Amino acid sequence: MQREKKGLNKRKRMEHWQIVALYLLLYDIITINLSYLLVLWVRFDCVFSRIPREVLLSYVKFVPIYTVFSALVFWRMRLYNSIWRFAGYSELLRVTLATAITGLFHTVFITVLFGRMPVSYYLFGMMLQFIFTIGIRFSYRFILLERGRREKNTQVKDKVMLIGAGAAGQLILKDLLRAKESQSQVCCIIDDNPNKWGRFIEGVPVVGGRNDILLNVEKYNINLILIAIPSATAEEKRDILDICKETSCRLKILPGVYQLVSGEVSLSKMKDVAVEDLLGREPIKVNLDEIFAYIKGKTILVTGGGGSIGSELCRQIAGHEPEHLIIFDIYENNAYEIEQELRRKYPDLKLSVLIGSVRDSRRVNWIFETYKPHIVYHAAAHKHVPLMENSPNEAIKNNVIGTYKTAYAALQNGSERFVLISTDKAVNPTNIMGASKRLCEMVIQSMDAVSKSGRTDLLPPLKGHTCTGGANRLFAEDPEDALVKIPDFMQKKAGSGTEFVAVRFGNVLGSNGSVIPLFKKQIEEGGPVTVTHPDIIRYFMTIPEAVSLVLQAGTKARGGEIFVLDMGAPVKIDALARNLIRLSGYKPDVDVKIEYTGLRPGEKLYEEKLMAEEGMQKTENELIHIGKPIPFDVEEFLGQLEMLAEACYGNSSEIKTIVASVVTTYHSSEDDLAERRGMFAELFREAAATVE
Repeated sequence: MQREKKGLNKRKRMEHWQIVALYLLLYDIITINLSYLLVLWVRFDCVFSRIPREVLLSYVKFVPIYTVFSALVFWRMRLYNSIWRFAGYSELLRVTLATAITGLFHTVFITVLFGRMPVSYYLFGMMLQFIFTIGIRFSYRFILLERGRREKNTQVKDKVMLIGAGAAGQLILKDLLRAKESQSQVCCIIDDNPNKWGRFIEGVPVVGGRNDILLNVEKYNINLILIAIPSATAEEKRDILDICKETSCRLKILPGVYQLVSGEVSLSKMKDVAVEDLLGREPIKVNLDEIFAYIKGKTILVTGGGGSIGSELCRQIAGHEPEHLIIFDIYENNAYEIEQELRRKYPDLKLSVLIGSVRDSRRVNWIFETYKPHIVYHAAAHKHVPLMENSPNEAIKNNVIGTYKTAYAALQNGSERFVLISTDKAVNPTNIMGASKRLCEMVIQSMDAVSKSGRTDLLPPLKGHTCTGGANRLFAEDPEDALVKIPDFMQKKAGSGTEFVAVRFGNVLGSNGSVIPLFKKQIEEGGPVTVTHPDIIRYFMTIPEAVSLVLQAGTKARGGEIFVLDMGAPVKIDALARNLIRLSGYKPDVDVKIEYTGLRPGEKLYEEKLMAEEGMQKTENELIHIGKPIPFDVEEFLGQLEMLAEACYGNSSEIKTIVASVVTTYHSSEDDLAERRGMFAELFREAAATVE
């Protein structure tokens, strides 16, 4: 019983806001009536005795009626259960409407029931009532805001400069001012519109344009710059960031104009400035409608689907209704992560995630025979230059032979398109990784020639009813996988019609093993940041750009092309490292040291997008070009491929020299390859004579 009584007492006890609402009701009863009385007093020279008796009597008689009606209207307009510390436009609108309704009621009914009053009584009475009603409510909000602002000013951590006085900037500013937990004070605003200079937004001065950034950073002791100009072009953002990075301030940026359109502009949506913001070019744009109209309803295989490029390919493909998406990767952790992500986002997607190696011909053949993919995106490869220099045989096994096996299976099973992911390191390569990717391109060009001509007899395994000798290595991961029957498609008079194409691009920002994560980790650890050479340059692109290009190649391929992205101007790695240090709020060579470690084996100072002989052919997209393939003897190359397979599976110590004999543009910095080319050319001729 005692517990029940306590429970009843708790339920009967009024909430604090209900008590405040009662006080507010009493205040309104007094002020709405006092408003009209004060108007009468002023109307008659502020002397009560001069107010006509009949006018004062009409007022007194109407007070009870007006009080009850006003209380009902204010209650219906929810003026007693709003949270006034958060009052805004909605509350202002409701107070205005309530005043208009009660004022109109007062005007009509006091005149009809008790007689006509002075005109000033009606008009100024309503105005005074509105001032009293709105004043008490918004003064409460103002007092709380002012108190919060003063408390915040005593514990300010960040003095903020806001760049952008447009719609996005104003939303960010309001978000900062309202956020109680924020310890940031916006000291000034920068905007390139001279019409805004010298004016104020929410009490914060607009102090000038971009040329005034450095001056005002020093004047206001700024340590955080927020950039809220989502509609600016890449070049404009780069110019502003180039100025900002000369300061020691931390930088945050609002990513894109789409957030302004979707109403997602807030402080939480701002991100740290990334290096891609400094590239100073617009992202590559492709015809996504055309791309995904081609993908829709198709079975698609992505090899290396757990990697940086492969996983982004899978994300974009999954969102556009493929019939079946197959992810093939040797690294189970990556494959598991992308599988879980896609199953969460696309519960209706038909998805198969398979583990295995492109070097395992039986596994590859089984996948193609079972799923019959229409389109293949081949992203599986070893890509780390220094590691491949130390394990060159593995580079050839995985990149070249793995590509051959996958392409062969695609041709055998009638896939429509096969898209190879290549790299600018394939141009005049100085490392085994780049040379292996050039060999992959040659494999693709050879496969395309075979597909178009129907000359399947040129392919190495088609030398008899079983694969023997060197050719066996192209299809055998180990001795137990040594005998592979000739596929049934050999009986056809022509090839499957598969279109083979390569896509070549530069370094991908943020990809696994890219230089950016390494630099960031070194900066977090306090340095030093290691750069191989002060003059080394590279082309850069974002992962979505790379994937867009790959997808575009899949739709535009006619067979044998090498698609190349115009990646804009190359970037000095030294400048990249220094920019990252500045963007992290430090000074290069002062807070964080930069060390030059020397070029690594196989590394060159600059990368090229195309060999001089390849030339350039334009496409509909001005940022995508097609390299004209360098002609080579396909039959001779396929014979050389047998020798490469034999050598790499035999862990030959001369594999780099053998590769140089096939890829004539490969110049290793370690060996004098010129003297050995003649010897291996003779070896190839003898091998060809033996086969004949």
